[in-house]
Amino acid sequence: MKLVRYVEERDGRVVRLGSIVDEQIVPLSTEDLTSLLARGEASVEQLTRLRDAGLEEGSAFAASSVKLLAPLAPAALLCAGENYVDHLEEKPPVVREGPETFVKLTTSVVGPDAEVAYPGEVTSKLDYEVELGVVIGRAARNVAVEDALGYVFGYTIVNDMTLRDRQVKLRPDGTAQYALGISKSFDGSAPVGPAIVTADEIPDPQELSISSYVNGELRQSNSTANMIDGVARVIAYYSRFVTLRPGFLLATGTPGGTGWGADPELGGRAPATGPSNRYLRPGDRVDCVIERIGTLTTRVV
Repeated sequence: MKLVRYVEERDGRVVRLGSIVDEQIVPLSTEDLTSLLARGEASVEQLTRLRDAGLEEGSAFAASSVKLLAPLAPAALLCAGENYVDHLEEKPPVVREGPETFVKLTTSVVGPDAEVAYPGEVTSKLDYEVELGVVIGRAARNVAVEDALGYVFGYTIVNDMTLRDRQVKLRPDGTAQYALGISKSFDGSAPVGPAIVTADEIPDPQELSISSYVNGELRQSNSTANMIDGVARVIAYYSRFVTLRPGFLLATGTPGGTGWGADPELGGRAPATGPSNRYLRPGDRVDCVIERIGTLTTRVV
């Protein structure tokens, strides 16, 4: 099942949860998915019954007639970085002892087709990062890797936008010091969407193609099979430190092909050729694509 959150044009104040079926939306609830998950009222079986009842009643309508929001308002947004070999290889050398972990403000979340204001007063190096997002469906604490996928409700797409010149400071020896605070959590820095695909439709999250495009030009292209720590390991790792609550969203890292990778000023080690080796500018369109989930589009204005 594909779940979306939307507002109707005739009443932009009421946020609704719906299911996408053949380019149509079937209304499911006026509550946010996070609230339903927290109360244990958002199982796939329950939502499927609501969807099927809506189809029988003829309540479906064209998806193009509403504005899509981020498919959930996450209770927390936890991120695992440095999780693809080719991204490690394009950056300054680091010693990796496990997932690089940081938190993004949930207020930085925006939805599909969002316009993100270019923060030119604080950066000249705005970057994109396509990532597989994991929605937690039930509380998880100290879970084993082999059990971890059982705590997943579904999957979505996250664009982990980053102020690289705020994140990275080079040392004289060529290594880098990272500041993963404000460089990751600014207004609009976490586009999410366009939908959540429930876990029953993606039994193996490590077999999805993942890519990004800027103005139609391919920038990143990889497979989730090439994560260093797969989804189950990321969940198990985080659950050692914090109880993962229903409605938490985990971002699982980005592959190589970022603007940073070809920026020698910040230690980028990828070859610098062509227009693909630049950061985002006003007017750019970023399309983040993950197989079986869809395309998350963001415009920089």
